[in-house]
Amino acid sequence: MKLDRFTLQQASSLVSQDFILPQFDIASVKADTLAAPIWLQLGAGNIFRAFLAADVQHLLNSGEMVKGVLVAEGYDYEIVDRLQAFDNLTVNVTLKGDGQVSQEIIASIVDYYKMDPQMADFKALKAIFQSASLQMISLTITEKGYSLVDGQGALLSAVAADFQNGPENVTSYLGKLCALLVERFNAGAYPVALVSLDNMSHNGEKLQAAISRFAQEWAQKGFVSEAFVHYLTDGDKVSFPWSMIDKITPRPDASVAKLLTEAGLEEMAAQETKKHTFVAPYVNGEETQYLVIEDDFPNGRPPLEQAGVIFTDRRTVNLVETMKVTTCLNPLHTTLAIFGCLLGYHSIHEEMKDQDLVALISQLGYQEGLPVVVDPQILDPKQFLDEVIQVRFPNPFIPDTPQRIATDTSQKLSVRFGETVKAYLKSDTLDVANLQVIPLVYAGWLRYLTGVDDEGQVMPLSPDPLLGRLTPLFADFSLGAHSNREALWDLLQEEKIFGVNLVEVGLADKVLTLFYQMSKAPGAVRQQIQQTIA
Repeated sequence: MKLDRFTLQQASSLVSQDFILPQFDIASVKADTLAAPIWLQLGAGNIFRAFLAADVQHLLNSGEMVKGVLVAEGYDYEIVDRLQAFDNLTVNVTLKGDGQVSQEIIASIVDYYKMDPQMADFKALKAIFQSASLQMISLTITEKGYSLVDGQGALLSAVAADFQNGPENVTSYLGKLCALLVERFNAGAYPVALVSLDNMSHNGEKLQAAISRFAQEWAQKGFVSEAFVHYLTDGDKVSFPWSMIDKITPRPDASVAKLLTEAGLEEMAAQETKKHTFVAPYVNGEETQYLVIEDDFPNGRPPLEQAGVIFTDRRTVNLVETMKVTTCLNPLHTTLAIFGCLLGYHSIHEEMKDQDLVALISQLGYQEGLPVVVDPQILDPKQFLDEVIQVRFPNPFIPDTPQRIATDTSQKLSVRFGETVKAYLKSDTLDVANLQVIPLVYAGWLRYLTGVDDEGQVMPLSPDPLLGRLTPLFADFSLGAHSNREALWDLLQEEKIFGVNLVEVGLADKVLTLFYQMSKAPGAVRQQIQQTIA
């Protein structure tokens, strides 16, 4: 049977397979949503469909919401084609640590749009932005989606073109968003909240800075008025709430597709788009999820607190985000990614059977991270860390890979480890010289960039915007031979990558020594991990 509205009407076959079905009138929700939309999501990726869309579904089921979500995709339009082919429905598969599987058909996403000014969908998006009813525009576009410059600090070509050409001829993701905000301003300067749900610290601030830059550039060239710039900086009109989101939603897994196929659903296999996005009519993820949002919505907001979302003040959001991203989860994930690739692992849960790696991330979290955490009160840091190490990462039913997590590592190190280094430097009681695991991770990343694993075999590297610049540094690498020390010394001074200048803070020598130790011979990576945790 096909996953579509007709199949939903023949509910008995799905119910017999333990699928949880929508408990609301889909046609009525669609009509109400299109008549006066309240929520537009930018980014049709897994975490939104597995988390927020599911939350909205539950609120629609209970009657606490009567409108769904509209979703626009501004990067990979094949995703839209793929999902619309299933009447915008998604199977949300929750993989629990005890082996139980929950299968829910999500119908809260009313429609998908291609965020392209050259396509008819853009006219519909303009109408959505012109709607006074619109309360929030959320984004999950990945951390690099907010950057206006490349690794050398030069404007990205699409951004530079948008600055020059104005809102009528935009091509960059944030350029398109800002052009649509011009439509909202011209329609009546209606209030709205722009909510970044991407996994990065101070996400709202980064979004605001990027959008403001577009507005300022356009104002200088006469494309928009200064009043539009003021509209974007007036907190009573447009807000940029900070948020912390946490839920592991890996790439669609073939074993999940097989499960759904055996239940009778057709065409479940994931497909890789030309832009290398893996998209499927289902999402798979863990049961644990957290979302904390700054409660700053000038036009009102959906009652997401009824679904477990925590609304609080900016300071608390920042404390929770800092706890997660810089100490209690993300650094551990990146550590497992780097060393998992080097040691030949292809799943996170298999790594968690490796006592050396468990000891390594435990030392990183409990000994090096927790001492600098400020308790946000709404979540206990140690309990959060306990759950990560004891429950979440070892979940054998979450098909996540170190190779996926290793993507864009150069963009992650500064926050995930650099912030802890900075905290040590500011502390009166902690000494940066006592850090053991963080320097090992920095060195491990250098060792990863050689493209040679711990057995001496060639190892594929995950996508990263700096690979083109960094991998030549290791072009002549071989086990037992030192790489160019001078070039690596210069690299370790790049604050943008490491969060601090490792030479200035006295960690560069330690990092290079560890790198060379791990480059001596096959098995040297494992040996150095064991020495670090001894």
